Amino acid sequence: MNTSPTSQNYGTLEGAYAHFNAALFGGQLSDCLITVQRHKGAYGYFSGDRFGKVGSPTETTDEIAMNPAHFNGRSMEETLSTLVHEMAHLWQHRFGKRPRKAYHDKQWAAKMREIGLIPSDTGAPGGKETGQKMSHYIAPSGAFELACAEWLKVNAGILYHDRAGDDEATAKLRKKKAASKTKYVCPDCDAAAWGKPGLNLICGDCACQMKDDQEVDDE
Repeated sequence: MNTSPTSQNYGTLEGAYAHFNAALFGGQLSDCLITVQRHKGAYGYFSGDRFGKVGSPTETTDEIAMNPAHFNGRSMEETLSTLVHEMAHLWQHRFGKRPRKAYHDKQWAAKMREIGLIPSDTGAPGGKETGQKMSHYIAPSGAFELACAEWLKVNAGILYHDRAGDDEATAKLRKKKAASKTKYVCPDCDAAAWGKPGLNLICGDCACQMKDDQEVDDE
């Protein structure tokens, strides 16, 4: 058995992907390339057809990226819910109607509910279910919660996390509390504006709600 840090972390994610593919998607999803990398403002992201096979210009695969800066500060159930959130994007990319870049539409939201994750821009009940930046919360006794409990009975969690992420998160929180102004960013075009905390700003070019730059969401 290979016990290297690489095989342990990536093996855990690959095994979880296979389990949730079977339990929640009926084995419908094809294999993809799972990466572990930092991505500011997100627990993870999906990128369709991101990678091409060397020497084969027509052969591509999708990417699901997981942010290791948050592996230690969240429960394994929460981390795996991010993986499944991105798997829902993969499902829509391959079998649904592809939305505009980074947009979470009604088709994706319906699939999320079907698999036991409730879309919410706040990550809590009562939030908007569609939009540019979107999180979710786990439906009690839903399909995901049950499938996750089954997986965790026989599998360990992520063993290695980004240690720098812990210090960065603490520093950002301290900086945010001390700041008199907050940076807001458009999730579509990355335009930025500064103002007092709690403002409700709309990007004039994209008509999207601008987000607090320190917020962290699933994508």
